[in-house]
Formats: sequence, C-alpha cells, structure tokens
Amino acid sequence: MKLPVYFDNHATTPVDPRVVEAMLPFFTEQFGNSASKHAFGWEADAAVYEARKNVAALIGAAPKEIVFTSGATESDNLAIQGVAEMHRDRGDHVITCAAEHKAVLDSCKFLERHGFRVTYLPVDARGTVNLDKLRAAIDDRTLLISIMAANNEVGTIQPLDEIGRIAAEHGILFHSDATQAVGKMPIDVEASGIHLLSMTAHKLHGPKGIGALYVSARKPAVRLSPTIHGGGHEGGMRSGTLNVPGIVGFGKACEIARAEMAEELPHITQLRNRLEDGLFARLDELHLNGHPTERLCGNLNVAFGFVEGESLIMGLNDVAVSSGSTCTSAALEPSHVLKAMGLREDLAHGSIRFGLGRFNTEEEVDYVLDRVEEEVNRLRGLSPTYAKRTAAARPAQAAAGK
Repeated sequence: MKLPVYFDNHATTPVDPRVVEAMLPFFTEQFGNSASKHAFGWEADAAVYEARKNVAALIGAAPKEIVFTSGATESDNLAIQGVAEMHRDRGDHVITCAAEHKAVLDSCKFLERHGFRVTYLPVDARGTVNLDKLRAAIDDRTLLISIMAANNEVGTIQPLDEIGRIAAEHGILFHSDATQAVGKMPIDVEASGIHLLSMTAHKLHGPKGIGALYVSARKPAVRLSPTIHGGGHEGGMRSGTLNVPGIVGFGKACEIARAEMAEELPHITQLRNRLEDGLFARLDELHLNGHPTERLCGNLNVAFGFVEGESLIMGLNDVAVSSGSTCTSAALEPSHVLKAMGLREDLAHGSIRFGLGRFNTEEEVDYVLDRVEEEVNRLRGLSPTYAKRTAAARPAQAAAGK
C-alpha cells in the first residue's frame, strides 16, 4: 500500500492507464485539428466522433446531442444561460435547488442580475428536493428546472424520473448537473426526461479540462444561445478548437465505465460500507450527512462531533480527504450544502467527505479507519467540551449497568 491514501475521488480521479494510452497518439502522431480539411484533420475528426459515440452511449443519448466543453462548470453555464437567453421572450423564471454546485448557483445569480427570477428550492435533512414544493414553484413564465443528479458533497441522489415527469407536464426544460453521477450510477436521459445534462471527464478517471453538455435533439429539440463565440464549432453552441486528446480520453473513460460499471459499483459500495460501519463502530458522536441509501456508491460524508474538520484533515496528513466541495473548500464558512440541509453549524464545521473510487482497496480502508480513530480521539482529548460531555455520561452509564 502506498501513502498517502487517496480518498477524495469526488474532487478528481486518477486517470485510468487505459485512458492515457488512448490519448497519447493524439499529442504527437495524430495531432491534427479536427476542423482541418485534409488527412490529419479527418483522422482527428474520426477520433472525436468515436469519442462522441462513447460519451453518448453512457447516458442513453445520440452522438449529435453531445457538445464538448472545457468541463462541467462551462456546461452548467451554457445550459442555464443559453436557455435563458434563447427563450427570454417566452419566460423569465428558473427553478433550482439550494444545495446545487456553485457552478449552477452562480449562473442563476448571474441571471438574477439580468432581470430573471430564480426560485431556490429547499432540501430536507437528507439533501432531497421536495417534489410538492417543486410543483408549487412553477408558474406560466418558468423556462427551466435545474436539479443535480447527485450531490457532490453528501452524495444524495435526486428523483430524476419524477422531476422529468413534472417538467414534461408543464412543458418546461429540465437540466441536470450530473458531474458526480455519470459513471457512478446508471443514467438514461430519455427515460428520465432530461433535456440538458452536464458532465466532465475527470470525475470518471478521464483527463481534466474536458467536459460535455448533452443537448436534446428529440422532442423537444433544445436551442441554446452560445456563451462562447467565434467559429461556430459544436453545432454553433460552443466555439473553439476541439481538445482532441482530451475528447479521446473522455470517450475512452466513458467506454470503460459503461463496460465495467455493473461490477465496479458494488465493489466501491462494499468498500464505502466497510469504512462507514467501521467508523460508527469505533467512534461515538458521529452523524451521517446525506441519504442513507439513495447515495452515490463511493460517498461517505460524516460529521464528527467535538472535532473541527480542518484540524482533522491536517492531522490526517497521509490520507487525502476533504471538508466539502473542492471548488469552495478554501472558504471558512461551513458548507452551503450542509447549511441547506439544516445541519448544526458545529457539526457542519466537523464534517469530512470521503470519496472512494475504482483503485481503492480494503487495505486502504482499514488503514484509514485506524488513522481516523487515532486522530479523532487525539483531537477530542484536547476538547474540554468533549471531556465534560464524557464525564456527564458516566453516571448515567453506571446507573444503566454499562
């Protein structure tokens, strides 16, 4: 076992060696611009189309419905702003959720500064959207519902099929940020009634800097205003020379995920459960953040009572974990996701996200269990509040014969 142990697969994943192998020729021998009208360009264009097929197949889409971007953040911006700008004569209202990724929330705040109305739906204590509140928020000027497939911090999976049906009943477009979900759970955009879906390669063992937006071309055919101009690439929706090596890597990562998901997901779930069960057996004053069952297979977000999360992370210097979304983890404020779920501020500050993935092992899980137990007990030993709580509990335990 190599140290440090990497348990932060929601932040990014190591690139699969098979993905690297597929990409390498497109840096040197097959370096053409896919828009060029000669042999080098045609070769690159063929590789891009093959990747487009593989990305589409993973989510039940058609190749022509995949628009390549620089990553999920750009995809979210293009979906939300592109719909709003294209259809602003028809409506001015967007519905999203308070626990969304900042790429969605900040895009919605941008719209608000430009005259749009946005409803931010609350979530329950498990991070799930209330469908009755979603229905109640819809009005005759609602253009778009944007609800993520699975939360990047607590892993909670949203009821996509039901949201898709509600959107269809009202003739509203449905966008889902599926950045964490693609490759980690089955997704079928047509079956779920999703019209726009954001994804990125580096969350499923592909390279960074390449993502995609699924844009439905079927009942309805979605039209977007571009947010990047200059050249009319990707059906006029996203201009810019295509990142051919990155696209090839994205396609290969999706091909591997589609072929191996049925075996991989139960294995990752087993590792996650081993970690979860071990932590709750060894330590008291723990709180599971997120849904206990409707959750991404590799996600475990735990609040450690009487412990400051950042201190725990620093103490675990040979284990890579995080205190929440990597995109906002530099902030001193507790996670907006945990706040939206109503978690007490002290528990939100003491929350750690463990993200397990393809290359993790049982040996690593057992090592992390030992290290977390050791470090939590050390930090609690320095906490006068925990000492008082322990002292107060002793008489009650003695009276109960424990």
